Amino acid sequence: MRPEKNLIISEIKSRVDKTPYVLLTDYTGMQVPQFNELRNRLSGAKAEYRVVKNTLLRRALAGSNLPDLETYLHGQSAVVLGDSDVSAAAKVLKSFTAEFQKPKLKVGILDRAVVNVEQIMALAELPAKEVLQAKLLGLLLAPGSTLVRLINTPASQVAQVLKAYSEKGEKATA
Repeated sequence: MRPEKNLIISEIKSRVDKTPYVLLTDYTGMQVPQFNELRNRLSGAKAEYRVVKNTLLRRALAGSNLPDLETYLHGQSAVVLGDSDVSAAAKVLKSFTAEFQKPKLKVGILDRAVVNVEQIMALAELPAKEVLQAKLLGLLLAPGSTLVRLINTPASQVAQVLKAYSEKGEKATA
């Protein structure tokens, strides 16, 4: 094999090993302006869209700890790779596909497991990562705030009774 191909394979392998997810698409029929638009939208989701040759991707995946995608590596393939939130990238792909009918999702790898198109679309329906984190934080803080409120309630009731007696006493002497 030529050294250039080995370099490309090692670069793809290193990128695939670092990413938490890989989404494989078929980009048949896409034009350059559509590619650029999709790349721009995915960059907002901290993801990238790269065209790869099936043979090079096959060899890169064989050298990594990821599952084999041999049955999906046919036709024109491109991959979506990202640094953090698969849900954001899936949302971008879903909206772009609804708008342009391209690219077509083939399969994905998430946390070293193969996910099908339906599962990827389900990820696209999830709220943003920040919203989920805020909801989780609210759920974690709710018992503590309820406990503080319950502990403070008797003390505040005693204070209200004492205040009422003091106001009543002031009126009685006046």
